[in-house]
Amino acid sequence: MEIDLFSTLDGVMQAPGGPEEDTSGGFAFGGWQAPVMDEAVGAQVMAGIGRMDALLLGRRTYDIFAGYWPLQDQGDGPDTAIARTLNAVPKYVASRGRPELSWNGSQLLGPDLAAEIAALRDRHREVHVIGSVDFARTLVAEGLFDQLNLWVYPIVLGAGKRLFPDDGPPASLRLLEPAASTANGALLLRYGPTGEIPATGDMT
Repeated sequence: MEIDLFSTLDGVMQAPGGPEEDTSGGFAFGGWQAPVMDEAVGAQVMAGIGRMDALLLGRRTYDIFAGYWPLQDQGDGPDTAIARTLNAVPKYVASRGRPELSWNGSQLLGPDLAAEIAALRDRHREVHVIGSVDFARTLVAEGLFDQLNLWVYPIVLGAGKRLFPDDGPPASLRLLEPAASTANGALLLRYGPTGEIPATGDMT
């Protein structure tokens, strides 16, 4: 179970993709990622999408994806390659409601999230959560993930949704491989959970 997220240097992950993606809380910086994207980021993103055999999303991100990707599977551009994969793989949606899931291959998860995640791990080789900050926050808080793929950009926005809120639970992560950097100053950090609470000590 991998979580793929894009973050500013101060931890804001809200609406990296476009101005109308998520304006909740009066967020005015939607689409902040576009000016600093580069080929290295695109190649890593494509590689991750190419490996996955299932997609897991929160309801808000599902609605955004379902309104866009089914219409992008023609041509030979990068969006077409992404669209063909996303349209083909099974899609699972976490929601407290009973939404209508019109995107081909979509299925609503049941209320027992831990049990549903365990079943997905048994059923699929590599499940990815893309975006879905609110949902990702729940997965991280409950330890229901195997790898956090975090792109950190040299941008500071000051306000917006973050993966780790001020009142969130403590947790320790371990770096799975050395960080990778790009020409535009983005860092790719891959972390795994340890299941431990951070330890304290004395520097002297």
